[in-house]
Amino acid sequence: MEQERYSILYSSPTGNTKMLAQAIHDVLPEEDCDYFGPCKEVDSNMLYIGFWTDKGNADATTLKLLETLKNKKIFLFGTAGFGVSEEYFQRILNNVKTSIDASNTIVGEYMCQGKMPQSVRDRYVKMKAQPDHMPNIDMLIDNFDQALTHPDENDLNNLIAKIKA
Repeated sequence: MEQERYSILYSSPTGNTKMLAQAIHDVLPEEDCDYFGPCKEVDSNMLYIGFWTDKGNADATTLKLLETLKNKKIFLFGTAGFGVSEEYFQRILNNVKTSIDASNTIVGEYMCQGKMPQSVRDRYVKMKAQPDHMPNIDMLIDNFDQALTHPDENDLNNLIAKIKA
């Protein structure tokens, strides 16, 4: 049986989602890959589409691509700076799926935490210095610090397991 041709597309300003895309690329047959790189229109039937989280949804570049797709098989993968809960990740994925036409088939999905730019932590620290700062500012700083190591080897192994399943 002939292996299905595929493309891996991603949006990744910080490199986190690109790291996931590379892990996928490393485990799939290279000879069947039509395209590996930033989001653009491609002809492959099987698409691995990676995004970074922006306000609880995929970034605008990825959403624009997803809205154009018809009759494709899609494996969604993404990173989010905030949150380590599967419920939070699932809410993001559900938001992303609302931009996907019903003619497409979602064949898999995966999300993990990703590190954020230092400027985010710096902004949190400045906010904390204000007398009327948000009550959850310490939690935001702790989350930033926990995200620094992600995506880690465990995240990549979990993604690979989903790809192989």
